[in-house]
Amino acid sequence: MVRLSDTTKPSWSSNSMKNKILIANRGEIAVRIIRAAKELGIETVAIYSTADKDALHVKIADESVCIGSERSKESYLNMNHVLSAAIATGCNAIHPGYGFLSENARFVEMVESCQIKFIGPSSKAIEQIGDKASARRIAKEAGVPVVEGSDGIIEDVKEAIKIAKRIGYPVMIKASSGGGGKGISIARNDEELENLFERTSLEALSSFGDKSLYIEKFIESPKHIEIQILADSFGNVVHLFERDCSTQRRNQKMIEEAPSPVLNELLRRKIGQSAVKLAKSIHYENAGTLEFLVDSKGNYYFIEMNTRIQVEHPVTEMITGVDLLKEQIMIAYGKPISFKQRDLKILGHSIECRINAEDAMRGFIPTPGKITNILFPGGNGIRIDTHIYPGYVVPPYYDSMLAKLIVFAKTRKEAIKKMRVALEQFVIEGISTNIEYQYLIMHDLEFIKGTYDTGFIARFNALMEAKKNE
Repeated sequence: MVRLSDTTKPSWSSNSMKNKILIANRGEIAVRIIRAAKELGIETVAIYSTADKDALHVKIADESVCIGSERSKESYLNMNHVLSAAIATGCNAIHPGYGFLSENARFVEMVESCQIKFIGPSSKAIEQIGDKASARRIAKEAGVPVVEGSDGIIEDVKEAIKIAKRIGYPVMIKASSGGGGKGISIARNDEELENLFERTSLEALSSFGDKSLYIEKFIESPKHIEIQILADSFGNVVHLFERDCSTQRRNQKMIEEAPSPVLNELLRRKIGQSAVKLAKSIHYENAGTLEFLVDSKGNYYFIEMNTRIQVEHPVTEMITGVDLLKEQIMIAYGKPISFKQRDLKILGHSIECRINAEDAMRGFIPTPGKITNILFPGGNGIRIDTHIYPGYVVPPYYDSMLAKLIVFAKTRKEAIKKMRVALEQFVIEGISTNIEYQYLIMHDLEFIKGTYDTGFIARFNALMEAKKNE
């Protein structure tokens, strides 16, 4: 393995020890972090479960440690195992990626107590803003518009019904520690709220180890807009414009693009300034994403903040030219953000399709199995973030995402055309994927116009079903 010489390695460690990062994740994001670290001349340690012993992130890291069985709670969610691996291998930093322990304040507190740098915000910041109920209160205090709802955690279904009647149905029941579209239900009357409350609480406990719920008004057919921010330890906070994440199935994002096709310059500036204002109010540090709903009248409402890097971060990198992972790492090691707000410009348009191991025509059921062959698309403006290779066995235990296909062009129209060609040339054999489904979306008139909202996939599926039955 070719290694960078010591003279090329960064000199910004806070002490004399060699910089070394443990990647507390798997899949494409683990690969992405390793590559960013290697470009900075930093050694990496991969952790893996028994199911991931042949995974790509294990193969390309400088070192690797098996931390448990295929079950997440015995490996990637086992805080003691993850931390022990970092200590045993001499790491002075941990990058959590997204999901798993990335927004777990208790884990971050353990990392901090071991004098290891967490590449993300402090445990205090995660407790403050990572808790969705607390985040709403902080946003209100900072003067940022929020969706009407509960002021904190809901103790029982009786309290939930009382609040729902006050703000009016429909309402969303949401996991306080949630993310990734999990732990969310929509109730349109008292009966549905009674039926869904306990079920959502159990899903929250299973997914995040926290059964706490809160309630907010469900806004019909909004745009889901998120703002990427970076903040350093010197008080600098910048936003890197918006991403439109309205194409969702089961509250999970499927296609993301930047910039949004519906935001004008005034609204873009207002939402961006609100995101920066909120982050500054809690002295936030590192990368974060603030999520907003935008209604048909251009009103925007803060709903939550993700205190980590997002799956869809590449579209922001493509339109700004900023490497968010490198910025994360450098900020964690005490460097200021490498640019100012005034330096940022939207350079073009980018779209990302999440390629999943699932049968989109049969309710998006997961399709794990062995990949027998792959043909990746290529060419100018095409990027693929992935961890798969021919012969790779997709395990049934984790998220079904196989790759992220990202395109970049001068205009949105060109980007859509580029994505169509790329999807045509993207071949994964051996298992079913959603590639064809994404290709069909790229030809849908509502998507092409950019007027789609969070209800788009439901309408698209209904249209597909109607055509099938013709």
